[in-house]
Amino acid sequence: MPHYLGELLLYWCHSCNLPVLGKTCACGLATKKIEITPPGDIRPAFPFDIDLINRTTEKQFGLKLIPEGHLVVLNKAPYEDRMDEVIFDGAIMGSIRFELEKMDWVFIPRLEGARRLTKGTKSIIIDKGAVNYIIKGASVLAPGVNDANPGIVEEDEVIILTPDNEVIATGRARMNASRMLTHEKGMAVKTRWHDKPHVLEQSRDQGKTWDDAVEANIHILKTKEEKAHSFIKNVVETSKRPVTVSYSGGKDSLVTLLLVRDAITGFDILFADTGLEFPETIDNVKQTANHLSLPLKIHSSGDSFWQSIDNFGPPTVEARWCCKVCKLGAITQVIEQNYENGCLTFIGQRKYESEIRANSEHIWKNPSVGNQIGATPIQNWTALHVWLYLFWKKTKYNPLYEEGFDRIGCWLCPSASMADFSRLSQIHPELSEKLEKYLNEYASRNGLSREWVKYGFWRWQVLPKSIGMIAQKLGINIVPVSEKKPVQFTLTVGYRPCKAGGITAEGSFGTPLNLSRIEESGFMGMIGETNSMEGVILASRNDNNVHVYASGTVVTRGGNEDEARELIQLAEKTIRRAVLCTGCGVCVGQCAVRAVSLNGTAMISKKCTRCGKCTWSCPVVKFG
Repeated sequence: MPHYLGELLLYWCHSCNLPVLGKTCACGLATKKIEITPPGDIRPAFPFDIDLINRTTEKQFGLKLIPEGHLVVLNKAPYEDRMDEVIFDGAIMGSIRFELEKMDWVFIPRLEGARRLTKGTKSIIIDKGAVNYIIKGASVLAPGVNDANPGIVEEDEVIILTPDNEVIATGRARMNASRMLTHEKGMAVKTRWHDKPHVLEQSRDQGKTWDDAVEANIHILKTKEEKAHSFIKNVVETSKRPVTVSYSGGKDSLVTLLLVRDAITGFDILFADTGLEFPETIDNVKQTANHLSLPLKIHSSGDSFWQSIDNFGPPTVEARWCCKVCKLGAITQVIEQNYENGCLTFIGQRKYESEIRANSEHIWKNPSVGNQIGATPIQNWTALHVWLYLFWKKTKYNPLYEEGFDRIGCWLCPSASMADFSRLSQIHPELSEKLEKYLNEYASRNGLSREWVKYGFWRWQVLPKSIGMIAQKLGINIVPVSEKKPVQFTLTVGYRPCKAGGITAEGSFGTPLNLSRIEESGFMGMIGETNSMEGVILASRNDNNVHVYASGTVVTRGGNEDEARELIQLAEKTIRRAVLCTGCGVCVGQCAVRAVSLNGTAMISKKCTRCGKCTWSCPVVKFG
């Protein structure tokens, strides 16, 4: 389903052949809306991106898609890894995406893109009698194929032509060319895009630059700037606190820094060095502060991540303990060391980045850094607003953006795509090898295969459905196994800064858990209503919940820090009881409603009132 986080703002001026972020170009003419896929966080394609697209289409179709001298806009679309819609000449030409099964980039042409690739090597010609059916959306059946490029193999992206060589559809081959031409029964091509034939529009004016795009959008940029400056001045006047700007080395925080610099005087730059920053990011932060002649307050978490990873295991999307250990701690310390009564911090947060950020206020109180007020002046900006503003101001930005990265953060963030990790291995092999070495050792200790590392399945405690299907298809085990007893429990509690919201407690036993034993015992019912699926048990109480993962990770979410901490401590004791129960029977006598029984080990029924008496009497809890 479409995932709207804000208004879709990409338009095209056909007179200027430039992208515009509104209904009117600066030239005075009306623009045409481009129907991009939500959430619509559009951005420029840099030369690296254009070269990647052209190399990919040349490998697949024998032709480069993008002519020289064309501005290209990319729109990040929802997908199991990374996918960008490719837009130029006022049309969506198709999508380039990183496919996990192939561990490589693939171009998915739409009709406009296909018309530029028809002289390539991956097209089929269908029978005249099948044309109308294909135009209406039917798939291509083998008996309806008159001709096919001999190089077509199953799973190739192909272009579907009429007998007059007109493009009417694109899709993915379900059999190779030789099978298509034997006219055996079955689907030859599963169509994706289809329409009546159209004449290919010739490429428009060439030689456009992003400076031209800035001029086409200058009226929009000035309005955005004016509103941001007004917002900044009002918040500063109201808060009556020392002003800071959180600069991460990324584009959003850079624009925020420029806006604050031009709106007020007298503020500091804050940088939380997680110890997992790209070298380019460290350099950029220092160079930017020096260039703008602004004080830079830095706190580094040093080697905290690598000192903690054996306790917590690899960070995952569900349990990003690294944010608390490496980022939240650094933010807290740099503020406490420099601002006795707290500070106001402007942060480059935008609603197009995530649903949580879309629902966030423009001003908020950081729940885990009690003396910090956060505010964002660019909440409603798309990435293209940000980039055009940077181009307008001629500002030096992090060079990683021109190396294939669309977002800059910790280099091993589990929220990164495998496309990003593939690129990491090319530009920083030493970092990639360090991560891969640890993951392979972790996999070996926990009964997981090297493919668990190769395909990036380590990034989740429980795989999303689409990723899980890939793992199943490849026959890769995703549930860790261990006979070790859970001895220690490492805990961290706090705000999730990368998500801009949510109080969580995250802990780990440092070894996989036998979820079947925990579930069969019924002990988790003492916490709340329970559900389970492969690799996770969920217990919910009011608006709070506990997730227990097979990896040994436990995550709780509460309304505040005390609730989250109390819940995870109860979860730890409950899990210990379930896994280490000796069947002594002490707990049976503590239960007034006779919800506890013995069958070798203790079992708790649904009669449980959650009074907790059996927990506190258990020797495992008292003396463990």
